[in-house]
Amino acid sequence: MRYLLDTHTLAWAVGNASLLSKRVRLVLSDPKNELWVSPVTIWEMSIQYAAGKWPEVAPFLDDKQYDQFTQRLGTQELFVRVPHTRLAGQFKLTHKDPFDRLLAAQAVLEGMTLVSKNAIFDQFPSNRLW
Repeated sequence: MRYLLDTHTLAWAVGNASLLSKRVRLVLSDPKNELWVSPVTIWEMSIQYAAGKWPEVAPFLDDKQYDQFTQRLGTQELFVRVPHTRLAGQFKLTHKDPFDRLLAAQAVLEGMTLVSKNAIFDQFPSNRLW
């Protein structure tokens, strides 16, 4: 299976796995699963950190530490492509968070399940696991 990690999922998987559901911990620990992270995640962390809203993500903003985290989890980078951005802008929803919209679009177009506690993703035509 292919899974795209939401921003908080990545942060918790590295910093406090007890915040993850049991199902998510099982998915993350199964080497048969493909785990993906979007640059959108680091963009969101950077903005939250700069606004003083999420100081705990500071280690993710350091390239070396970020690489160590993603290697430890066995994630791959899912690049943002034009079709992702196009679909994110075309969703007919009132949800305006650009990070969520883009992650949902990536999950839809790449046939991935989005790993997120955030039920707002259920408004999108993507699969969500928590």
